[in-house]
Amino acid sequence: MGKIRTRILGLEEVEKEQKQDQKQRAEEKKHEKKKIRAQGLKGGERMVAVEVDEKAAAKMEKAEKLIHGTDLPKAIDKKAKKLKKTKARIRGKSYLRAKKSVDRKKIYSINDAISLLKKMKFGKFDESVELHINLVEGGLKGEVTLPHATGKVTRVKIVDDKLLLEIEKGKMDFDILITHPSYMPKLARFAKILGPKGLMPNPKAGTISPNPEEVVKKIMKGSLRWKSEPKFPLVHQMIGKISFADKELIENAKVLIGSIGKNKIQSVFIKTTMSPSIKVQAE
Repeated sequence: MGKIRTRILGLEEVEKEQKQDQKQRAEEKKHEKKKIRAQGLKGGERMVAVEVDEKAAAKMEKAEKLIHGTDLPKAIDKKAKKLKKTKARIRGKSYLRAKKSVDRKKIYSINDAISLLKKMKFGKFDESVELHINLVEGGLKGEVTLPHATGKVTRVKIVDDKLLLEIEKGKMDFDILITHPSYMPKLARFAKILGPKGLMPNPKAGTISPNPEEVVKKIMKGSLRWKSEPKFPLVHQMIGKISFADKELIENAKVLIGSIGKNKIQSVFIKTTMSPSIKVQAE
């Protein structure tokens, strides 16, 4: 129901003014500006009328087309297409030359593969030799002592009061931290510092032991813990340096494969830091 308007009858002047007001309101309604309602509202949301003139309405319509991509300028459209394209990795001449010497259809013996890796070496440094193993299932891990250390310099330290002071000062010049169980309460306050770096000792990694000196000896002799990737059934493990004797690399590779178990392996690839991979037999 609309508003109830009262009119005073009998007084000519007042009645005349009321009629003029009524006419003025009628004229205003005729020239009322266009109203556009907000689009895209969800259920239950209140729609509010927004008053705009014709020019503003045209601008809003053009902006809406741009937002929905129906009227994008050609320059912007081309740029968007370029961003979608991913750049292919460009390999160097030395890598491509080395790749040609590998028969991709052949499965090499470990002996032949290591011999081939040494022939196609082109890096100017002592490259690492790595095994990349595809497993039949994920969540696998284990510990193995390689007959020959990997050649990687590993800084191992045992927790004591002096080392705790160094950690407190932010000095952490070690790759593996071994501790006696009695030091764990003192180490707990550094968990937020050591944890994210993977340096916090824990029983699963074998870095908490009543005989920490024995653990250090095992690590220095070539003992290592291998495990599959968190989300994929893959193991990536360094087994030595390209400067090692063929026999040393062969023995390290065979011991690691034996530790995982041939029945748990789908395929094995060997490579150096810079070389293409070579598929090898799980011997």
